Amino acid sequence: MVRPRAVPVAKKIVDSAKDIHAKILKSKSPTMVTPVRSLSNVKYQAKTGYFEMLGRNKQRSLTVSTVKTFAQALKMMSLAKELIEANDMATKREAYYISKNWGKAGFSEQSESDTIMDDVEAMFGVNREQLRFTPEEKGGDIAGRLIVIDTDSKGKKIKIDCTKFGSGAYSIPVEVENLQFQSQAKFVLAIETAGMFQRLVKYDYWKRAKCILVSMGGVPTRACRRFIRRLTEQLKIPVYAFVDGDPYGYFNIYRTLKVGSGNAAHLNRFFCVPSVRFLGVTPQDIVTYKLPTHPLKEVDIKRAKDALRNDPFVKHHKPWQKAINQMLKMGVRVEQQAFAKHGLDFVVNKYLPFKLKNTSKFLP
Repeated sequence: MVRPRAVPVAKKIVDSAKDIHAKILKSKSPTMVTPVRSLSNVKYQAKTGYFEMLGRNKQRSLTVSTVKTFAQALKMMSLAKELIEANDMATKREAYYISKNWGKAGFSEQSESDTIMDDVEAMFGVNREQLRFTPEEKGGDIAGRLIVIDTDSKGKKIKIDCTKFGSGAYSIPVEVENLQFQSQAKFVLAIETAGMFQRLVKYDYWKRAKCILVSMGGVPTRACRRFIRRLTEQLKIPVYAFVDGDPYGYFNIYRTLKVGSGNAAHLNRFFCVPSVRFLGVTPQDIVTYKLPTHPLKEVDIKRAKDALRNDPFVKHHKPWQKAINQMLKMGVRVEQQAFAKHGLDFVVNKYLPFKLKNTSKFLP
């Protein structure tokens, strides 16, 4: 998705393999070094707008106890090199099944394969698309005032008008780096749930608000985040997030979109959207609009308290600390669909128009 920088990926793989081979010939224990991928190894600076690595690494040495995972990493590197040289690709699921040909180095579960793939990605400072591995899930859906310029299988440019899908939507492809955009939209609205996205499409909200609607479908995929990032860079328009009012929506979805994650901090500079602002649903919205709610679950409370203590983004922004403490004090969470209490058209005719007149008050 993001083009290789400086040294080609295939050469990085070959150089690493040569170094490991040379150490083995000298009877030295070869090692693989990867960054620690967690919130404990990231920092947040408003100037850059995303999580960055602090520099802590983990080292995997070849020993009796690590021989299998070491071999799996080497086989994954070899597979990536083959795909790059053949100008081919493999889905993450296909990579898992290919490993069934690796004898004892094969993976028992795809979760094991995904972890090794992530380690190889982090080790070389590239993304898995550069290694020619692609996810199974699609990137998200688009509706509204946007023309996407893509190419067909023969390399011919085609224009895709996202206002012409009727009750459907344009699906973001896995590969978005070569897409170009044309639009007169005023803003992008990134929406958590497919249900709310369909509600806004049903009422032609994109037409009246002159905007682009993006369905993230839960935690946004890398393709979805990169698509939105490229929209903002090319079109120079603001992005607002509209998600459920709960810790999962705030941290797993919104914060991942805005500043990235600890697990993929080595790539956040490419996939996050630092300019995005939080439209709602906020704890204060529950009070203002008298919305029906659900009690916070234990996992919600833990996630919120952990964020207050450990999340660099939350610790940097006092408005978010205030909002989270308000939510914990109220002891409730709220869904986007709760606005239906006031009528199916309430979110379109009342909530969103009012909110968009006061964007300066949005959470950072």
